[in-house]
Amino acid sequence: MSAASTETSAQLPASASRVFFQPPAGVGCAGSGPIPRDDPVQRKQGKVTVKYDRKELRKRLILEEWIIEQLSDLYDCEEEEMPEVEIDIDDLLEVNSEDDRAVKLQESLIDCYKPTEVFVRELLGRIRGMRKLSAPTKKGL
Repeated sequence: MSAASTETSAQLPASASRVFFQPPAGVGCAGSGPIPRDDPVQRKQGKVTVKYDRKELRKRLILEEWIIEQLSDLYDCEEEEMPEVEIDIDDLLEVNSEDDRAVKLQESLIDCYKPTEVFVRELLGRIRGMRKLSAPTKKGL
């Protein structure tokens, strides 16, 4: 350990530099014995596993990469130089009609000097059948 890191850790209060984990009931370090059942921290403990739909996330990532590529072509520039264009797929999926989605997309692309109709038509075709990403599902409460 270097002197610089020693000085930094010495300045922190003892409780701020430590992380504590509460093991499940009856589990402890060797020889430490079981954890008492009336421990208030133990009663709060729960286990939640969050699972995202990986297939839907993968489709969304591929679509977003395609959108960036198409916008680079439409604006004739690299991603870093591209003007601020916000295309929210979930917002588009909330809109009921295809025509309203097209209008919403055209509004986002108002500053583009190239024709955007082909891009809009293709994007609408790609999002057809997709679902809005909702809060992740929880398993095992």
